[in-house]
Amino acid sequence: MRPHDIILRPVVTEKSNRARESQNVVTFAVNPRANKHQIRSAVEELFEVKVAAVRTARMPRKSRSLGRFSGRRPEWKKAIVTLREGQSVEFFEGV
Repeated sequence: MRPHDIILRPVVTEKSNRARESQNVVTFAVNPRANKHQIRSAVEELFEVKVAAVRTARMPRKSRSLGRFSGRRPEWKKAIVTLREGQSVEFFEGV
């Protein structure tokens, strides 16, 4: 898989922003079939940083309803990537 197929998007929440600022940790939504080694190499190649550790979690599918219609949101995989000291990834440069 190519790096762009592995890293789908950054996860931007209050919790992930706090972790990014205090612990030098970034969070990504990744391909569910990707393993930790592939995620590490994709992050290092795409963002030109050094990775210290990678943790992954599978997020469950959730039921959603809108009026009388109901459906499900798909399950997805989250990667929590710890960067080495002095390294950083900027998602919103210039904002």
